Amino acid sequence: MNKDAPRYRWSIAPVQTSLRERLAVDCDLSPLLAQCLLNRGHAEPGTILNFLDPRLKNLADPYLLPDMQLAVERLVAARESKTSIVIFGDYDVDGVTSTALLLEAFGALGFAVNGYLPNRMEEGYGLSSEGVANCLEKFPVKLLLAVDCGSTSVEQIGCLAQRGVDVIVLDHHQISDPPPEPIALVNPRKNPTGRFHELCSAGLAFKLAHALVKRLRELNCPRAEAFDLKPLLDLVALGTIADIVPLTGENRIFATRGLEWLNTTKRAGLVALKSVAQTNESIGVHEVGFQLGPRLNAAGRLENALQALDLLRATSIAEAKPLADALDSCNGERQKIERGISEQVIGAVRARFNPETDFVIVEGQPLWHIGVVGIVASRVLHEFYRPTIIVGGEGVEWRGSGRSIEGFDLAAALRECDDLLIRHGGHAMAAGLTIDPEKLELFRTRMNEIARCKIKPEELKPVLRLDAEIQLSDLTVTSVTELERLKPFGSQNPSIQLVVRGVSHQRAPQRIGKEGQHVKFRVTDGKRTFDALWWNCGTDTTLPKVMFDLAFVPQINEFNGNSSVQLKVLDWCSV
Repeated sequence: MNKDAPRYRWSIAPVQTSLRERLAVDCDLSPLLAQCLLNRGHAEPGTILNFLDPRLKNLADPYLLPDMQLAVERLVAARESKTSIVIFGDYDVDGVTSTALLLEAFGALGFAVNGYLPNRMEEGYGLSSEGVANCLEKFPVKLLLAVDCGSTSVEQIGCLAQRGVDVIVLDHHQISDPPPEPIALVNPRKNPTGRFHELCSAGLAFKLAHALVKRLRELNCPRAEAFDLKPLLDLVALGTIADIVPLTGENRIFATRGLEWLNTTKRAGLVALKSVAQTNESIGVHEVGFQLGPRLNAAGRLENALQALDLLRATSIAEAKPLADALDSCNGERQKIERGISEQVIGAVRARFNPETDFVIVEGQPLWHIGVVGIVASRVLHEFYRPTIIVGGEGVEWRGSGRSIEGFDLAAALRECDDLLIRHGGHAMAAGLTIDPEKLELFRTRMNEIARCKIKPEELKPVLRLDAEIQLSDLTVTSVTELERLKPFGSQNPSIQLVVRGVSHQRAPQRIGKEGQHVKFRVTDGKRTFDALWWNCGTDTTLPKVMFDLAFVPQINEFNGNSSVQLKVLDWCSV
């Protein structure tokens, strides 16, 4: 392998000169920002201005969602008859924030409502028979609102109907074929060519609350007249960002305005959570994704997510602090378990990995914690860039999670292994499965056979998509600040990634960090010079020597009241 070769396949977006220049003039933008917008599919001045200035007033009518009218009618009827409702949620951040949001909104609007979150270990995901039985034993109701689950629960919803329990499903996941038959299936995927496919369940919960408020105001309900939806946006931002759904469409509005509320929230649980997570003063996508979200997720991964729900519903710091401390401790335990399994898997795979023949990594051991196997799969994929499936458990049924690479549909591959699996489901890039451990070796062989036919050799090297080739002279505090108008960055709205050609070191690279795992460059083209930081590149990474091309993210560095441009290194290639 050529050590001076880039780690990635560089893909530089084509320059659209005439369109770029027209948009720059029409929208009063720099050509570089106009090009970055074009790269993200924004080519019309009207949509560009809305994208750059996302406002709540641009949210669409919630009644445009499938079955929203039916859901609201049944809920309003329950309120009028004082019928109790149970919200059956999920144990991840999206499910917990959705449940907390609806409990808060329904309570304020005068509903008799309770919430239930299934136990991952004992009841499994969604409307399982165990979860539904335990829920109805605790809350014997005639109306169940399934949130962030239920779109494939044909049998359970049918059984509930026979028992006289009405079900409303509020979900964003794939719908089974045949679909379930609740009294309302509020899922954007019910209309394959319709809107709102970007929304997660937290966004859908906000839309449901909005629809209810509108209807109850039409009925002259004083509670609805007094209720303000905007303070719920902190929960919507948490769920939306943590669920890694596209930050486009209405999600861009929810994330942008929700982060504003999250930064100033008086919600006791989030104040306590920010404190134990030691977040920056300014909360953004990174802080939600890597500090707040994992702590809310940790309880559901290892035990029961009820602590996370209780935290979000806490009414005082005294109530919230011990819950936040418990989640912080749980997250530390989760990290320890995850790190141990990851090191075990990576070490075992590295010892025998053959990049020419190993197309899919499948690993499993008894007692590997099923709450962290998905995270472990992501780490292993990052290390080897191969579709990865990690399973664990005990007895005759092991459960696992898989993560894939571009070009390999993981869910489709699992369908080709249906005879080897007990259960499976998911989508192209992530999936879950249950398997008899005695069939694990056959499964590994089959998956590699499938991948060998589907994956092209060049697809086994990750793609680095670059927005534009520029000169160092193009980078100023003003120009980089303008690029930040594209924030918040996330899925389908990636950070700005650029390339500069033919730079060199002004001085020798310097390894920094406890173990020298980061590298600081001082790069120059002979006219302009910038600091460049390569984070977590490893201690034995080959560094560029004489002249090289550099792929990077431009950033603003604030230090001692001064602002300067620095480069976050992504990759390099010798010239």
